[in-house]
Amino acid sequence: MSAEAKPLSGLRVLVPRGGTWGNLVSKALREQGAQTVIAPLVDFAHTSEEDKLVQALKELEEGRFDWLTATSSTVADVLQHHNAVIHPDTKVAVVGEATAVAFRDAGYPITRTPHEDNNTTHALLEEWPEIDSGEVLRVLTLRSDVATPVLTTGLLSRGHDVTPVLAFRTVGVPASVHIREDIESGRINALLVASPKIAMEVAEQFPNLPETTILACVGVNAHETAVSLGLPLEADDSSHPLHKQKQAVVDTVESVIDQSDTLD
Repeated sequence: MSAEAKPLSGLRVLVPRGGTWGNLVSKALREQGAQTVIAPLVDFAHTSEEDKLVQALKELEEGRFDWLTATSSTVADVLQHHNAVIHPDTKVAVVGEATAVAFRDAGYPITRTPHEDNNTTHALLEEWPEIDSGEVLRVLTLRSDVATPVLTTGLLSRGHDVTPVLAFRTVGVPASVHIREDIESGRINALLVASPKIAMEVAEQFPNLPETTILACVGVNAHETAVSLGLPLEADDSSHPLHKQKQAVVDTVESVIDQSDTLD
């Protein structure tokens, strides 16, 4: 397929997260013809539950958990930062390609992931036979402070012994002057809004977006937050001339990641 024929040709897309997530998303967008600029609008800080996390990681090393779950690649960074050891008897369930790549790169084993065609948190709950075996499992769920506790809630509803821990906090990062100028001038003409927190940062940092800028929201939570903040989402209308490209951005991103970083 020539560059001219690719669906995202002509777009210069801001990818608002770095690391494994940003690299996977950027690669997928470039393969569809886009130019990408990785410029994190969010980063991750130490948890407000540091003592609880340290205790949980000690118990993880001792083998007191049957399972560990993660839906964010950042969890692998947290484990490495703490030199965490996963006991050989503890199984690991992860959601999302970026999460799986980060765990494997860090040398941590993975026991279960959802099917690649539906690599979502809800799918994991449906495809995880051990949690419906009747045995009460002890599970450590590690997530962000802004995550919706989907796995935690699902496991608790099945009667399991769940220890939920906020492994990290999500904080905003100011864009550089160069990035702001490129967005305000339209040189960056598409912004990827991949979480509610990113929507908040876009609304605060870029109040004067050009009318031709595409805001591509990935996931219901990100979209609802963008709407509540009054972000310009005209391209959601199928009759809008930019709708086709916007949908192509969303489809491309969702082909490699799930909005699971805003879940647990």
